[in-house]
Amino acid sequence: MRIAVCGAGIAGLALAQRLDVLGFEVVVLEKAPGPRPQGYMIDFFGPGYDAAEAMGVLPRLHELSHRVDEAAYVDAKGRKRAGLDYDKFARAVGGRLFSIMRPDLEQGLREQLSDRVDLRYSTSIEAIDNRSDGVGLRLTDGSELEADLLVGADGIHSRVRAMVFGDEERFIRYLGFHTAAYVFTDSRVRAEIGEGFRLTDSVDRLMGFYALRGGRVAAFAVHRTPDPTPPADIQTTLREVYGSLGWVVPRALEACPPADEIYYDQVSQIRMPEWSRGRVTLLGDSCQAVSLLAGMGASLAVAGAHVLAEALAAEETVEAALRRYEREWHPVADEKQHVGRRGARVFLPDTRWMLWVRRVALRLSVVPGVDRYIAGSLTGKPVVLPKPSAARSGRRG
Repeated sequence: MRIAVCGAGIAGLALAQRLDVLGFEVVVLEKAPGPRPQGYMIDFFGPGYDAAEAMGVLPRLHELSHRVDEAAYVDAKGRKRAGLDYDKFARAVGGRLFSIMRPDLEQGLREQLSDRVDLRYSTSIEAIDNRSDGVGLRLTDGSELEADLLVGADGIHSRVRAMVFGDEERFIRYLGFHTAAYVFTDSRVRAEIGEGFRLTDSVDRLMGFYALRGGRVAAFAVHRTPDPTPPADIQTTLREVYGSLGWVVPRALEACPPADEIYYDQVSQIRMPEWSRGRVTLLGDSCQAVSLLAGMGASLAVAGAHVLAEALAAEETVEAALRRYEREWHPVADEKQHVGRRGARVFLPDTRWMLWVRRVALRLSVVPGVDRYIAGSLTGKPVVLPKPSAARSGRRG
C-alpha cells in the first residue's frame, strides 16, 4: 500500500517513520526547498513523548534537547517576579519532559527515516483526484503520483485541506494573538538569561528567551491584536510592539534577523467536524491545531501520527482505519483545544489583576500537590495510545 504524505514537518515526518517501519510504501511531499530553520523552543511531554518512545525515536530527541532549569517571569529591570521550577514540573509528569527547538525535533524525526521513504523537497500538489479506490495527484514538478491514501500534514494553512474540504475561513478560529520566534547571537543577553526560560512579566504582550548552545539565544514573542492579518514589515512591527518592555528586550530586537529568518503567524485553532473525505485525511495542525496556548501542538502531532499509523496497520481497509483514527483521536484534540482556550488569560494576562493571579499561582507551585494540579491544568486529561503493531507482510507495494 502506498501512502502519500503532504508536509515534512513534525506530523508528516513522524507518520512517515512509523508507516515505513510498519511496512507501508511512503512518499513525502514538501513544498519548501529543504528543512526549515525557523521555529521556537518546545516543551515536549504528554502523549507525544509516549509515542516517540514507542516509535524508538526518543533517545535521539533527548540528545538534541536543551537543559532548562526554570521558567521565570521578570520585570523591566530583570528582577524575578514569579517562576516555575522545571524539575518539579517534570516530576509532576513522571519525568517525561524535555525542551527542544522545533527544527531540532524535525531533524531528529527526519534522521529516523530509512532510505525506503521517498522524501521530495520543492514539491507540492497542484490537483487531487479523490476516488473511492485511491487518489491521483498532479504535482508541481509536472509529474503524477498514484496512492492508496493522501495524508495532509501541511500545517495550519493546509493546501490539502483547502483543496478537499474548502476555504480556510470555514475552519480556522483566530484566538486574538500574533506570535514570532527567531534565533540570534548576543553574549550579554546569553549571560543574562542563564540556563532557564526567561519571560517578561507583562500584560497583553511578552517576550521570552531560551539559551542555546554556541552562545545563541532563542527569542519568542506573543501579543494581542484583533486583526489576524500578518504585518507587511515584521521587523518594524516587533520593535514597535515590544520595544518598551525593558530588560534585554531592546538588545534582542536590535539583533532581529531579516523577515525570512523569522517565524511569524497568527495564533489560531483549526476546528473541523470530520478529518477524512474519501481517500484523503488530515493530520497535525492541518486539522487539530491547538495553538501555542495549549503548549502541546508538537506532542499531539507525533501522537496523532502514531494513532493513524497504528489504525492503518490494524484495520483491513483504509476506510475502517480512518474511522478508527478519528474515533480515537478527534476527542483528544477537542479536549486539548479546550485546555488551550481556557488558559489563554493565564498564558498572557490581559489585566494587571490577571498578572497578579498568575504570580500567586506560580508561587504556590512549591506547595506539595499544587505542582501536580498545575501540571494537570496544563496537560489536560491523560491519553492512552494504542500498543505498537508489528509490520504486516504484504503491506509494501
